Amino acid sequence: MSDVILDGQSLTPAGVEAVARDGATVSVAEPARERLRESRVRVEDVMATDEAVYGLNTGFGSLVNERIPAEDIRALQTNLLRSHASGAGRYLSPEEVRAMMVSRVNSLVKGYSGVREVVVDHLVTMLNEGVHPAVRSRGSLGASGDLAPLAHMALVLLGEGEVLDGDGHIGGETALEQVGLEPLELEPKEGLALINGTQLTTGLAALFVVDAERVLEAADVAGALTTEVTMGTTASCDAAIQEVRPHDGQCETARRIKRLTADSEIVESHRNCDRVQDAYSVRCIPQVHGAVRDALDHLRSAVETELNSATDNPLVFDADRVDSRSSGGESAAVLSGGNFHGEPLALRLDYAVNALTELATISERRTNRMLDPNLQEAHLTPYLTNDPGQESGFMIAQYTAAALVNELRSIGSPATDNTPVSGGQEDHVSMSGQSALLAGTAVENAASVVAVELLAGNRASAFVDDSLAHGTGTGVVRDLLSSAVQPWDGDRPLDDDVELVADLVRFGDLGEQLERTVLEE
Repeated sequence: MSDVILDGQSLTPAGVEAVARDGATVSVAEPARERLRESRVRVEDVMATDEAVYGLNTGFGSLVNERIPAEDIRALQTNLLRSHASGAGRYLSPEEVRAMMVSRVNSLVKGYSGVREVVVDHLVTMLNEGVHPAVRSRGSLGASGDLAPLAHMALVLLGEGEVLDGDGHIGGETALEQVGLEPLELEPKEGLALINGTQLTTGLAALFVVDAERVLEAADVAGALTTEVTMGTTASCDAAIQEVRPHDGQCETARRIKRLTADSEIVESHRNCDRVQDAYSVRCIPQVHGAVRDALDHLRSAVETELNSATDNPLVFDADRVDSRSSGGESAAVLSGGNFHGEPLALRLDYAVNALTELATISERRTNRMLDPNLQEAHLTPYLTNDPGQESGFMIAQYTAAALVNELRSIGSPATDNTPVSGGQEDHVSMSGQSALLAGTAVENAASVVAVELLAGNRASAFVDDSLAHGTGTGVVRDLLSSAVQPWDGDRPLDDDVELVADLVRFGDLGEQLERTVLEE
């Protein structure tokens, strides 16, 4: 993989995925290094004034009014990491940890956090050498950022905490020694800069938006294939219908369905049949999938902004940039604010999970229409079996899809909530970390639901007149699925097929194949 250059301005969800999943290495752009150095000088200038400044020489949270003597300031930063590494639950996977780490580095190199270059360089080396801190997944309130998970990550910089090592853990000091790093002694502001931010939420949200977009694209494909094999019509995707209700997502979805089914002899074969219109799950694909597309676009916008934002507190500015009247009595170069608050992502993540739930729901209904003897077209057999009664075919695969949809509906209850903490000083939080964790489960479920529809559509195509050609895109998909899974010759377990196709959906193989052959501009 190519090196991902971190400059605090241009990191994308695709870049996060490259680092988190594909093992891409990272480096820091030289202009960003210069900003780091300048920001650190500002911190040292403020410390020289002996003024009380939050995060540099005071306590934290409700202990903000406790002044810390100069000789104890380094211990303050170390104690902060130790005390805040108090999460619970499962450990994050290496993929999740790497997403969080690369997001944290990119935020620091914007140059408003006041850390030394050596802190960033340690994190970069850890990423590049595969040193993945053992991070408990639960504990973040999404304000003041993702404190507990980030503290578990940062503790390893001190040679403390634990690091993932195969199926077990090793000590932080041992892990640093293995890659030639000395444990750090943190300077003023650095402990707080490392843990005060939205990087668990942001890293997971970046992976989610990439995955969810792929699931949506696969659902378009599944819907197009289902339209064909159920002898549906693509008239509902005509541009004229979309032009009089021009939502961006709706128009794009309709365009994709048309391109996927272009030159379909199956669709043409029944254009003049007696059926006037299809059921909603087929006829309303542009409206439903399009609304999901718009929801994911809304989330992507927030994720791209957040990846390239300074989200800790306080932030360090050039004195000339700051209106001293708004500084709250602090140094004009250091301002306390709330950029750590995860609400901009929390609300959109909850919304996106509900959008994915709708996508899975309509996909499951299309699957049912291919299987249900009371709804399916005459050319299909009950549950797509060779021998109805003797075989159950895809009956239980649809049960699985229904169960996953039910779980999605439960996940869809908003995680965004408020439980005041820290003696009332931190009296409104976002729970964005929980929103991001739930979103990861949601996208896995949705991918599996769409996989079931694709498998059923592929099986149903065997009952269509084989002299009729599939569409330009649906034909490619049918060939891909037929080569990926075993030929159907009777009842067999389908779990491995569902998992295999869900991975094709979620990790982009299906979409990449179509982009190369059909959907490119």
